[in-house]
Amino acid sequence: MLPLEHDNRQYRLISTDFVRKVNTPLGTMLQVDPAALTLLTQEAMRDISHLLRSRHLQQLRNILDDPEASDNDRFVALDLLKNAAIAAGGVLPMCQDTGTAIIKAKKGQRVFTGNEKANGGDEEAIARGVFNTFQTSYLRYSQLAPVSMFEEVNTGNNLPAEIKISAVDGDEYNFLFIAKGGGSANKSFLFQETKAILNEKALLPWLFDKMKTLGTSACPPYHLSIVIGGTSAEFAVETSKLASTGYLDGLPTEGSTRGHAFRDIEMEAKVLAVSQQTGIGAQFGGKYFCHDVRVVRLPRHGASCPIAMAVSCSADRQALGKITADGIFLEQLETDPARFLPDVTEEHLSSESIRIDLNRPMDEIRAELSKHPVKTRVMLDGPMVVARDIAHAHIKARLDAGEPMPKYMRDYCVYYAGPAKTPDGMISGAFGPTTAGRMDSYVDGFQEAGGSLVMLAKGNRSKAVTDACKKHGGFYLGTIGGPAARIAQDCISKVEIIELEDLGMEAVWKIEVRDFPAFIVVDDKGNDFFELVNRPYQGTPVQLNR
Repeated sequence: MLPLEHDNRQYRLISTDFVRKVNTPLGTMLQVDPAALTLLTQEAMRDISHLLRSRHLQQLRNILDDPEASDNDRFVALDLLKNAAIAAGGVLPMCQDTGTAIIKAKKGQRVFTGNEKANGGDEEAIARGVFNTFQTSYLRYSQLAPVSMFEEVNTGNNLPAEIKISAVDGDEYNFLFIAKGGGSANKSFLFQETKAILNEKALLPWLFDKMKTLGTSACPPYHLSIVIGGTSAEFAVETSKLASTGYLDGLPTEGSTRGHAFRDIEMEAKVLAVSQQTGIGAQFGGKYFCHDVRVVRLPRHGASCPIAMAVSCSADRQALGKITADGIFLEQLETDPARFLPDVTEEHLSSESIRIDLNRPMDEIRAELSKHPVKTRVMLDGPMVVARDIAHAHIKARLDAGEPMPKYMRDYCVYYAGPAKTPDGMISGAFGPTTAGRMDSYVDGFQEAGGSLVMLAKGNRSKAVTDACKKHGGFYLGTIGGPAARIAQDCISKVEIIELEDLGMEAVWKIEVRDFPAFIVVDDKGNDFFELVNRPYQGTPVQLNR
């Protein structure tokens, strides 16, 4: 159903060890030692934590060169390129959420690993590679094991990985390695529609509305994929995830009566044009909500029309791998992202920003922010407290028990984040923002108790947060989702744990920052940048440039 053309990507040789041809009564086989699976996996997971594909970096550079791009588009693109250049050093990962390890493999029927089920099989050898990388690199453990219905513990090694191995023809073992962070994984959607949607007049406005719900919490510009149809809902969603990685770029571009999948290139261009009309842009207003769009049409049951949507975010982390008779190979990613950086400086590309001194009392900080409209760019200097999901739950439990709001939540801007491990000799590990929306339910109660009056994270927020900020005089500042390595290297000068140390990356931290970029997204007057962006389009039919 997914007929792919020949892969023409560039690969680098990892090793010629662990593979050899052997003659058997059934013909020539490729014998692969399980150590090859471990070696390839650990190299792949390390590479995709630090390196990106050249074409992705070129798309970021194209934003800088596009006269139609907004200042904010360019500001985000430049920051992401700087971040890529830092991450390529192989120490700080490009994103603090180093993700769930996902491996899709196709094992040729003439490939023999001799890896008995009693030894864990091929899956164990692949999982061992994930384990090795996360143990030896400055990556974050994000996987939680359920010990009961409501209790969880961090596994402490980022396992389990999601591993799927399919049997295919041939004498090669082929792989797709993905590191999928929570932000972009949470923006995979399935809609159960009918044939009524299968016309351009209905489909494009429908896609426009659904596209806007993606928001910015998954760190645009996005590689957006849309799959229309599917023999099952599950297949539609999986195909959409694969398409977002570029894995299905080799599909045919026309359909046939055989019922295979195909890419609709013309529709991809139209949906990309629609994405440019959202006004959301590369996180804070503009044109570049998406780098590109893949639209895949699948066969369907006559009574069903699933539509799946997925994104790959600014941490576009995936790579192909293969084991053949010639050795162990991994897709060649870009090792010199700095070549995509422009000669001009950030000041040439961005409008004036307002400097906010976080050393001042909270009332003075809010008074300064209140002078400026939403969408204003600010540079933050001074102390912040860092607290996210579990820390918020602990604080709420204290409030419910009659205890006061912690002083640190009243005195400081609260940054929703969770750092990766800190490399030796460095102040901080990768320390980018997490999705703000997960903390929305806490905001009104926390602000009423005097805390969370200035919040900092990524992505859009609910109306409840806007209402709370208007009621209590609070602010939500959005920062760029994605450049966790640059933030750690250039913006953070001090890190210390102040409470709940046993929670690891979910602990309460205090950090000192300098030149930390952000935007006013929600102000104390009831204005929400994302609501204002969407307002001109509400009830307006989508118009395409034809």
